[in-house]
Amino acid sequence: MNVADVIDRYEMGGRLLATAVAGVTPEKASERVGPGIWSVAELVAHMVDSDSVGIERMKRVIAEENPTLQAYDENAWMIRLDSNAMPVDEGVALFAANRKWMVRILRKCTEADFARVGQHTEDGPKSLAKLLAGYISHLDGHLRFLYAKRGSLGTFITPRYSQD
Repeated sequence: MNVADVIDRYEMGGRLLATAVAGVTPEKASERVGPGIWSVAELVAHMVDSDSVGIERMKRVIAEENPTLQAYDENAWMIRLDSNAMPVDEGVALFAANRKWMVRILRKCTEADFARVGQHTEDGPKSLAKLLAGYISHLDGHLRFLYAKRGSLGTFITPRYSQD
């Protein structure tokens, strides 16, 4: 897979997340299927938060020399930022818009830019290429959880992937 294909796959994340939450009511979105298990609303809020942090990290790697990439406590964010009350449709729209904006930047990057590195405070050196791949995988993993949650909530749909 070439860099352009990887960027296309990253950009597709907004559509994939939108498909995964299509038709989930606000009541079902905030429902938890068990103790300690994130709701659909919390999962979407986490994706927005994580991608926002990821975009900031990728921008630092592109623009700065060997920047520090700060870790964060996702569970503290979940609790302290009241993620379960966040509207899912707004979260999905923000996630898709942020990715679209970042794609414009990524498409202008050179091969040398993808080799640039930042220092993650917990995981050590991370290149732009590794960060990009990591955020694609992160969404994929959470989409699996999201579809499982939908099944548990009785709101399961068959995913349809399109190029729209």
